[in-house]
Amino acid sequence: MKHLSIAAAATAALWLATPAWADSFSFSTGTPDGLLGALSQPPRAEKLETETADDFILTETTSIDQATIVGLIPSGTPLANIENVEIEVYHVFPKDSDVSRVGPPPLFPTVQVPARANSPSDVEIDDATRDASLGTLDFSPSPVNASFSVANTVVTGIFPKPNNTTLGEGRATGEAVEISITFNPPILLPADHYFFRPEVQVAGGDFLYLSTPRSNPPPGTPVTDLQAWIRNSDLVQDWLRIGTDIIGGNPVHTFNMAFSLTGETIPEIGAPGQPNCHGKSVSAVAHQFGGFAAAASALGFSSVADLQDALQAFCAQ
Repeated sequence: MKHLSIAAAATAALWLATPAWADSFSFSTGTPDGLLGALSQPPRAEKLETETADDFILTETTSIDQATIVGLIPSGTPLANIENVEIEVYHVFPKDSDVSRVGPPPLFPTVQVPARANSPSDVEIDDATRDASLGTLDFSPSPVNASFSVANTVVTGIFPKPNNTTLGEGRATGEAVEISITFNPPILLPADHYFFRPEVQVAGGDFLYLSTPRSNPPPGTPVTDLQAWIRNSDLVQDWLRIGTDIIGGNPVHTFNMAFSLTGETIPEIGAPGQPNCHGKSVSAVAHQFGGFAAAASALGFSSVADLQDALQAFCAQ
């Protein structure tokens, strides 16, 4: 199960003399369970670009400055062969999606996939994309387990319906690595439900994003922890559920993916799309951190101008 913690920081002295404090934000899906490795990387040799995504929820506007992901690379691959990391963030369908393509509720199928309900949207949130090759994130890989096995994989067996259920592509063993990521600038997002999608480029090998445990809620219970989805460039704009649509089985086993996020909440910030959003947001972060420059530093922005740009983009959402 995914874990979300909001830890309150201490406040002191008078309101006018001391800034309001942000709450630290942290989110984790837990540790890999050895059940699944799913491809998530840019196009390489004979393989199509493939994206694997899992969800998270923000209950307040949050500045996310760091993340981790855990995946499998071929045994003996030097960590220096991890050449690039790109992160995208998606809304949950039907936001940012062409709903004229989908069938009726509750599943909203398309000609390619059995369902789009609770999937990532068609396209990413542009302002939330970070890419090491463009200088908008830094990453550092570290070894976790030199010989880690997964019971099943999804690599190239990603097909439109009716051929979507492949049962997976079998076991794999490699080296489990954790990649620590710092966003520059941080990702500023309002309260909402999102999907997090990493792609990792490994010279001479594949990156298999590792699964973590997921508990299926009882029938009739609202679902807030959504299962992992995957697509390759042949499926765009659609997605397939890794557990339900590709691996199948009875009962169906569904998956989370191994990632964590950390940052700071900004509870008094303006509302995107509202006329006073930018002014209210500048005032809120300045008060919360004891000045705008202090806010930029505390939230991980390299300059006041970068924080100004982030607030402008945030208010335009």
